[in-house]
Amino acid sequence: MKNKNKIEYGNSSISSLKGADRVRKRPSVIFGSDGLEGCQHTFFEILSNSIDEARQGFGDCIKIIKHIDKSITVQDFARGTPVDFNPTEKKYNWELVFCELYAGGKYNNNSGNIYKFSLGLNGLGACATQYSSEYMDVIVFRDGYRYDLHFEEGKNIGGLKKEKCDYESTGTITKWKPDINVFTDINIPIEYYKDTIKRQAVVNAGLKFLLYDEETQTHYEYIYENGIVDYMKEIAEDKNLTEIYYCEAEGDGKDREDKPEYKVKVELAFCFNNDINRLEYYHNSSFLEYGGSPDKAVKNAFLYEINNYLKKTGKYNKGEKKISFVDIQDSMILISNSFSTITSYENQTKKAITNKFIQEFMTEFIKEKLEVYFIENKEDTENIMNQILANKRSREKAEITRKSIRKKLSGSVSVTNRVKKFVNCKSKDISKRELYIVEGDSALGSCKLARDAEFQALLPVRGKILNCLKADYDRIFKSDIIIDLLKVLGCGVEIKTKHNKELNTFDIDNLNWDKIIICTDADVDGFQIRALILTMIYTLVPTLIQQGKVFIAESPLFEINTKKRTYFAYNQQEKQKIVSKIKTSYTLQRSKGLGENDPEMMWQTTMCPETRRLIKVVPEDIESTQEMFLTLLGDNITGRKQFIIDKGHLYLEMLDIS
Repeated sequence: MKNKNKIEYGNSSISSLKGADRVRKRPSVIFGSDGLEGCQHTFFEILSNSIDEARQGFGDCIKIIKHIDKSITVQDFARGTPVDFNPTEKKYNWELVFCELYAGGKYNNNSGNIYKFSLGLNGLGACATQYSSEYMDVIVFRDGYRYDLHFEEGKNIGGLKKEKCDYESTGTITKWKPDINVFTDINIPIEYYKDTIKRQAVVNAGLKFLLYDEETQTHYEYIYENGIVDYMKEIAEDKNLTEIYYCEAEGDGKDREDKPEYKVKVELAFCFNNDINRLEYYHNSSFLEYGGSPDKAVKNAFLYEINNYLKKTGKYNKGEKKISFVDIQDSMILISNSFSTITSYENQTKKAITNKFIQEFMTEFIKEKLEVYFIENKEDTENIMNQILANKRSREKAEITRKSIRKKLSGSVSVTNRVKKFVNCKSKDISKRELYIVEGDSALGSCKLARDAEFQALLPVRGKILNCLKADYDRIFKSDIIIDLLKVLGCGVEIKTKHNKELNTFDIDNLNWDKIIICTDADVDGFQIRALILTMIYTLVPTLIQQGKVFIAESPLFEINTKKRTYFAYNQQEKQKIVSKIKTSYTLQRSKGLGENDPEMMWQTTMCPETRRLIKVVPEDIESTQEMFLTLLGDNITGRKQFIIDKGHLYLEMLDIS
């Protein structure tokens, strides 16, 4: 059957993009994205050229300006980009650098003529950035001249301007504005500049970076005199399990027998730290987000040497599985900074390298250094091995517990017999549903008669709940009360501790309730149960507190009865105020427990949205809240005693029924 509307596809159908359109119409081919990430890479390309110059010993400072109109300036004090006539190419160098893809001065860097170790190798960055800009201005100081170039939307306007000039320093100033018609977003946040520049300062020891944000009129300065060692000290925060170890090496090799030989230089720093872990890889100053060859080398070498040491010293238990790299990584800070005269990147964005020789060279280098390190640093080595084994065993135990948690928390609670004595509500609308966590079976009975069954559900807590601040996860998740409560909540558990993060199953979108209301008697036992429930929520699902989902239902302390009506007072002050206004005789009594209250009173004082009193549990300061939980319910016995001495008198009225 013939298609009457078919489009002819023949020899004239093939076309090619030319000039600036090769970038402007397909920016993601060069920059990896046509969005903000691609736009950000234009900055990195220009910055890289200045860094390459500094690494060769030309210029010790680079200035960057983030302009209000989203344009960018990068200024260096290096040799100045060659822009004059090139007799070999029979063209002006500015045409090669800024108007031709795959043109540059770094193709012969393996011979060491100009650049030995370079960030920019492909001859794409300056030209691609110019092509993708609304405008670009370039000022060059060199050879006793000032050179000026102006480009708009990938085209040069006005040619090269050249004039004799006296200047304090040679160098290049590049100012450009990424084109919103090329990238979908050109609003590069200041955090990207700060993060990128800081990383470059780390791996280029002694090179100063000055950043100015015009919008906030803020100056930033980055310099690490000792490079990755100073950076590691900053990360570790003086909490190291071991001293920082630094090593370096250089070598020559090939990726394949028929490929050219090239030079490699590596510096590595690592330490073990029980609170902080981090692995960062850099190559020719480029941060390798995905690592590639250096990452594989580090993992292979560390795993091989540490596993060998554990086996030789008999530290494994009989039949115990070997460690994995994650057990090492959990307690290690490592920064790798490598350079090579030939580099194979996965793509132009330089987030991973694939050089086979770099991986082999680094693997053997690290193995040799680790073998010597373990011999020469006995005490640190023992600490390292013990910590890694602790990480491994904690991980394995956590995995068993995680599987158990998933099994216990799986399934829906819409069927009431899944959770003992849970009383569900009718509404399926999450924005209306309320869960009352009540104290014991008697309170359950009273609340069941008093509640609005349309939107209020009930879950009784039987007996004293476990103190989750003083129990490990294995014990916590053997508690039926806790498992039942987590099932009813429906949102999983939120565990962020380093060695137990595999247990995390939390998802706020799975929460079954708009409000979680803790409802206990207004006595000492009730306060304790309330505190333990809050502690459990704070420990296992803290986001519920942070997002204002958790409430305390206030129960009245006193009933004041006259012939005509009953008044309820929630504290001593309210009692005195009510009594002072009553002109007739009255009787005063301490309110009964929740289980003894009649339904009408329960509805009025505790459950009716119009008349009840709810206290929203929303900590304004998470750190101070955490400190208070640890003081009152943690292991800080001294702090708890002092708190009782200092503050105990403020809580005595809770026990006063007079």
